[in-house]
Amino acid sequence: MHLPRRLVVTLATLPLALAAACSGGGGTAKPSVSAATADNRAVKNGGTLTMALSADPDALDPSTSVTLLGREVFTSICEKLYDIDANAQIVPQLASALPDVSGDGKTVTVKLRSGVKFNDGTAFDAAAVKKSLDRHRTWKKSARTADLAAVKKVDVVDPGTVRLTLSRPYSPLAAQLADRAGMIMSPKALDAEGDDFGAHPVCVGPFKFASRTSGNQIVVDRSPDYYDAAKVKLDRVVYKIIVDPNVRAANLKSGDVQAAEELANTTVAGVQADPNLRVVSGGGLGYYGVQINVGNAHGSTEKPGPINTPLGKSPELRQAFELSLDRAAINKTVYNGLNQPDCSPLPLNSSFRDKGLTCSNRDVAQAKQLVAKSGFKPPIPVKLQVPNDATNERLGQVIQQMTKEAGFNVSVQPIDFATGLEQGAAGKFDAMQVGWSGRIDPDGDLTGQITTGGQNNYAGMSDHGIDDPIQQAAATQDAAQRTRLYSQAIQRQAQVRGMIYLYHQLYYLGMRKDVAGIRYYADGLPRLGTAGFAAR
Repeated sequence: MHLPRRLVVTLATLPLALAAACSGGGGTAKPSVSAATADNRAVKNGGTLTMALSADPDALDPSTSVTLLGREVFTSICEKLYDIDANAQIVPQLASALPDVSGDGKTVTVKLRSGVKFNDGTAFDAAAVKKSLDRHRTWKKSARTADLAAVKKVDVVDPGTVRLTLSRPYSPLAAQLADRAGMIMSPKALDAEGDDFGAHPVCVGPFKFASRTSGNQIVVDRSPDYYDAAKVKLDRVVYKIIVDPNVRAANLKSGDVQAAEELANTTVAGVQADPNLRVVSGGGLGYYGVQINVGNAHGSTEKPGPINTPLGKSPELRQAFELSLDRAAINKTVYNGLNQPDCSPLPLNSSFRDKGLTCSNRDVAQAKQLVAKSGFKPPIPVKLQVPNDATNERLGQVIQQMTKEAGFNVSVQPIDFATGLEQGAAGKFDAMQVGWSGRIDPDGDLTGQITTGGQNNYAGMSDHGIDDPIQQAAATQDAAQRTRLYSQAIQRQAQVRGMIYLYHQLYYLGMRKDVAGIRYYADGLPRLGTAGFAAR
């Protein structure tokens, strides 16, 4: 995500995809992954593509959206100032160039693409950009305020230029503008819809919002006003909500849907084996693990306080808990070997990753010694909240079995996703399984998750050894210095252990073999603007 002068951005180089077609498949075979541009077949004009989504997104309002599924739909209807490419590098989208940054890092100038219209036919210009950015950063209901907290003021320089004045140098800004904080909404629609914009969103995109039936489907139609309309081939995309992963795979095999995102690890091999289907892989930015409440006594954004649980009180117990886990065995047992075991929040191929990082191996004997040293008598009670789906409940059971050998008595407590988020934010938990879809700059994976007062710091960690390096890294443009600072913060977090990282999640997208042109990158968001059905 970041910046000097004409903003040369140094980012993670990650497992990409649109992958080449995968043949056969059985057991734990992974889809073969090549370049994102591997599928260069000609695409014919017209048709409707139905894509199965694994859940119903929240409101389609870029200012309030907090779900990965919402981001998937936004790729079709709400473009951003910046995007990422097949190499996970930031590139202009609605902007015409990477930002110009002043010598002190506090003034950022963004030049805009010309000749662009919103999907209601109104003009895209600097005034529209200012209106959206101001809404993102100041609206009381916005979930983007932290993303743009460094932005003090947005000015219109001329119709094709905006200037952002920052309160402090902030190197991750371009990456924030390559996500929802950089999505620009139609001023006409904002004025008409107000707080209800998400029910009838209007942005710039290859498709325009047509309709939504809650819990069932979202329909988008080809936009006649799109600036690159010649590249758009599909007439319509129907996002069909199919929560059950087995039903999602079955609908793909039957032809009721032509593409299905986030195939369950248990269904990938069966989809691969179908001669009419193929599987491609994306993602790798995000992570999954267990957060332990070490200080969230009054809410994740409030002042930390003491936690009266064994794990919350004892660093030795938290270390023992981690040492009792076998990440590779978890990946094989729960996920058919289709994820990437790791102990860091940064992707495996991130250019900001500490090259000397090693993860602990399972060591039950040492874990038992630490339990004895803690002063707590085993079995140590642990209430582990998990999302109430089959895969996460299975993960909870495996953790329960592994930690039992070291002297823990884990009680697995399934809970629905929304309630789990509420209880996590409120600190009403002992330990909980959490996932994060990942961002292309390390700041997006760290500041809100492990620093004091971070919105997603459910563990309630508050430590200068974590906070200070992350803050310093965001204020510098030097990639090597940022790498050193992030390494310091991650090492300190590994000692505090409010979060035990388990793996990076790869996403598997299934599709009919005659579907071509989908771009599927490290962020795991299928881009359908160039998709369609292969010309015969």
